[in-house]
Amino acid sequence: MATVRILKDEELSPEAAEVFADIRATRGSDFVNNIWRSLAYDPPLLIATWERVKTVMAPREDGLDPLTKELIYMAVSVANGCQYCVQSHTAMARAKGMTEAQHAEFVDLVMAASSTNALATALQTPVDDVFEVE
Repeated sequence: MATVRILKDEELSPEAAEVFADIRATRGSDFVNNIWRSLAYDPPLLIATWERVKTVMAPREDGLDPLTKELIYMAVSVANGCQYCVQSHTAMARAKGMTEAQHAEFVDLVMAASSTNALATALQTPVDDVFEVE
């Protein structure tokens, strides 16, 4: 259950309504998902969060492709245990062309990384000198 009200369009402050208009324009969709609706109770937080996410997910010259960005977002969401973000970014990855085979490979990578991370942490394995930045 949400800890704040999920605001409908008619309940938005003018500042939040402006952000929602930008979300719709940026994404080319009338749909504004619940994460933004839950942040709308605090317009400065909504604005700051949207601007950061919009900037990070925007295409960059010689940057990561959109599907790779969604896969990274999915992996971090899994690591942080955010069911909402896992679900929403998996849907976004599928919309950006992720196949079922790619999703299966993603899950395999998450499993492998999670287990080797746990082992390295449990064993307190020191980082090899060759991996250090000079």
